[in-house]
Amino acid sequence: MNVPASVPNWSVPDVFEPDGTEELPPELTSNADSSPASLTVESPGGSKQRDLGNGAAVSGSGPTAGGVERRVGKGSGAAKSTGTATAGNRTDVEPADLSTLLSVAVEAVGGSERDGQTAMAEAVDNAIASGEHLAVQAGTGTGKSLAYLVPAIRHAVTAHTTVVVSTATIALQRQLVDRDLPRLADALADSLGRRPTFAILKGRRNYLCLNRIHGNAPDEPDEGALFDAFAASSLEREVRRVHDWASDTETGDRDELVPGVSERAWRQVSVTGNECLGAHRCPVGSDCFAEQARNEAGRADIVVTNHALLAIDALDDRPVLPEHDMVVVDEAHDLVDRVTTAAGGELSGNAIKQAARKCGRAVEEEIADRLNEAGEGLEFVLGETEPGRLGEPSRQLAAALSGLRDAAAACVNALGPEQREDVESGSARKLALAPTQEIQDTAIRLLDAFEEPEQDRRDVIWISAENNRPPSLKVAPLGVGGLLRERLFGQRTTVLTSATLALGGSFDTLASQWGLPPQREARPATDTATAQEPTSDESEPSWVGLDVGSPFDYPRSGILYVARHLPKPGRDGLPDAYLDELTELVTAAGGRTLGLFSSMRAARQASEQLRERLSTPVLCQGEDSTSQLVDSFAKDPATSLFGTLSLWQGVDVPGQSLQLVVMDRIPFPRPDDPLASARQQAISARGGNGFITVAGTHAALLLAQGAGRLLRSAGDRGVIAILDPRLSTARYGGFLRASLPPFWNTESPDVVRGALRRLDEAAG
Repeated sequence: MNVPASVPNWSVPDVFEPDGTEELPPELTSNADSSPASLTVESPGGSKQRDLGNGAAVSGSGPTAGGVERRVGKGSGAAKSTGTATAGNRTDVEPADLSTLLSVAVEAVGGSERDGQTAMAEAVDNAIASGEHLAVQAGTGTGKSLAYLVPAIRHAVTAHTTVVVSTATIALQRQLVDRDLPRLADALADSLGRRPTFAILKGRRNYLCLNRIHGNAPDEPDEGALFDAFAASSLEREVRRVHDWASDTETGDRDELVPGVSERAWRQVSVTGNECLGAHRCPVGSDCFAEQARNEAGRADIVVTNHALLAIDALDDRPVLPEHDMVVVDEAHDLVDRVTTAAGGELSGNAIKQAARKCGRAVEEEIADRLNEAGEGLEFVLGETEPGRLGEPSRQLAAALSGLRDAAAACVNALGPEQREDVESGSARKLALAPTQEIQDTAIRLLDAFEEPEQDRRDVIWISAENNRPPSLKVAPLGVGGLLRERLFGQRTTVLTSATLALGGSFDTLASQWGLPPQREARPATDTATAQEPTSDESEPSWVGLDVGSPFDYPRSGILYVARHLPKPGRDGLPDAYLDELTELVTAAGGRTLGLFSSMRAARQASEQLRERLSTPVLCQGEDSTSQLVDSFAKDPATSLFGTLSLWQGVDVPGQSLQLVVMDRIPFPRPDDPLASARQQAISARGGNGFITVAGTHAALLLAQGAGRLLRSAGDRGVIAILDPRLSTARYGGFLRASLPPFWNTESPDVVRGALRRLDEAAG
C-alpha cells in the first residue's frame, strides 16, 4: 500500500520524525520547534497578552490562545496520620521561596522540572496571595499534584493554617497519602523549618464503630438474609472477620480491610454521623476511630478528603472538615456530579420498612407499624407508575407522600430528643432516628417541590427503576452552582484542577456549573455553551482560568481517527459495520486495545463477536474485578480489554500494552435521563444552548477522559479511534473535538491501519 503524505512515522522507536514519504503537514512543522513558554499571543480583540513564562498568558477577559481567562468581579477572600503539628512545633523560621521548594520537591521524587508544572505552582501561589479563585487544566504528565501541593504546604506552614485537598477517586487519595505527601514531607522539612504534616479524612461511615463492635447497639436486620439461610451465613462470616480485624487495626478505615466486605456487612459495624451517639456519651468515645481521624485532621497542615465529604461540609451547618482557609479540588471535572449526589434524596419501600423495624425497638409498636404501612403504600404507588421524570404527582402519589410524612413525623416525635438513658437504648434510638428523620425531610422536600410550578422548581423529581431493583422516588437539585458559589467560593480561596476542564476550548462551560461568572463578552454560537451575557454583579467571585498544557507532543504522538464512513449508531446494539471496523483496527494493532463502550450490552456484544474473529485474547469488564482485568491487560500486549464507564476514567497503562483506544459512540447521556433532560430544558428556556451545555458537556468530559487513557508517559504513541461519524458530520462536532488534546487527525481507514501496523512491528 502507498502511504499518503503527512502521515506520522512511528517506525522510529525513539523520536517521531518525518521521513521522505511521510511528511508532517505544514501547520504542524511550522510550530514543531516553538516553545509555548516564549509565546506572546493576542486576544480576540487584538490586544497583546502578558506572558507569565512557561506558556501562561493572562488577558483582560475572554478565552485566549494562551489558554488563560481572567474573570472580573469581587474577590472572596482515623486518619492515616504522619505525625501531628501542634502549636508547640510550629516554627517562625521563614520557609524557602516557592521556586526553591519546587526544585527540592521535584528532585526528591526523581523527576525533572516542567514548564507547565512551574506555571501552575506560581498560579496557585498567586491565588493564595490574592484570594482569587483558580481553575487549572493540567494535562497528563504535567505533575500537577506537586504543582499544587508545594505552594499549599508552604502556605499552611507559614500561615499556621490547614489546606484541604479534595479528590473524586480513592486511587488519587491513595497516591497523595501513600506516595506524594510522605516524600514531600521528608524532602521539604529542612527548607520549611519543620516537617509538614498531613492526614486523610473520610465520612464517619468509612470508619469502624467500636460501640457496635462491643455490642452496645442492636444489629441491623438484613432484608436478603431474613429469608435466605446461605445469605445469613455469609453475612455472619463477614461480620466475624471484621470483629477479628477490629483488634488489629490502628485506623478502623474500611479501605485498609483486605479483602473487603460487602456493604450489608459493613452496615452492621459502622454508623453515619447522624446515627452516632457522640463521643461525649459513647462508652468507647475516647478510642473512636472517626474521632481520632478528626483530631488528626485538625492538627494537620494538609487534609486529604473526597468530594462527597467536601459537599457535606458545604451543605451541613455543622462543619465536618477542620477549620481551613483554602481548598484544592483535584479531579474537578467530577465535582458537580458528586455534589449533586450529596444534595439529593431518595425514598424507597425497602428503606422505609427498614427504618420502621428500627423504630419498633424504641417506640410503641403501633407507631412503628404506621410507618411500615406508609412504606408499603408508597412502594405500591411507585410500582404502578411509569418510571421517569415527574411533572405533577398523581393523586395517589401525593396521598402516599403525605401519609409517609405524617407517619415519619410521629416516629420522630415518639423517639424524642436526647435524654438520660443507657447506652444500648440510646444507640437504638439514634439508629432509628437518623433514617426516619431523613425520610420525613425528603417527603417534605418532595411535597414542597410539587407545590411549585414545574418551570420554577429548583429540584428535579423522578421515579427510578434500574437494574431490576424495586422502584424508588428520587430528588436532586436542578443545579449546584448557587450552593458552591455561596458555601465554597464565597468562604475560602479555591483551586480547581484536572486534565479536563476547558471544554470546547473554554473554561466557561464548567465554570457556569460551579457558579462562577462566565466571560464578560459572550459570543453566541451554535457550538458554544455561552448563549447570553450575564448581568453584572459586583459580588461575583473573581477567578482565573489557566491551561498549562502537557509535556506530551500530541500531534507527534497520537492520531485521532474518526470513522466517518460508518453509519450513525443505532439503539439495537453495535451494527455489523462497527464490528467489522473494530476487528480490522484490533488486528492491525496486534491487540493492545482498550475498548470504551457506552453500555455493558455493547461491550459484551463486541467481546463475544471479536473472540470468534481474533487470534488475540479479549477481556470484558465484569468477568473479574476491574483491577485484576487491568493488571492482566497491562501484562500482555496482545490482550484487549473492553468495558464501560469506570474504564473511561480508571485505566493507567503506559507503554506498549495500550496503543489503541476505541470508543463506539459519542457518550451523550440517555435522552430519558431525568436530571440531564431537566437541566437541558431549563437552560434552553433561558435562551441558552441546553443541548451543548448539558449533553455536550457530559460527552466532552467523557471523550476527553477516554482519550486521556492513551498517552500516559512521554514515550507512548497510539491511536484514538471514534467509530461514531457524528464527531465529523454533526454541528456540535467542533465543540467536542475542541475538548480533546490536539492529536493529528485523519478519517482514512487505510492511514490509521497502516500506522497501527507500524506501531505493532516496532513493538516487536
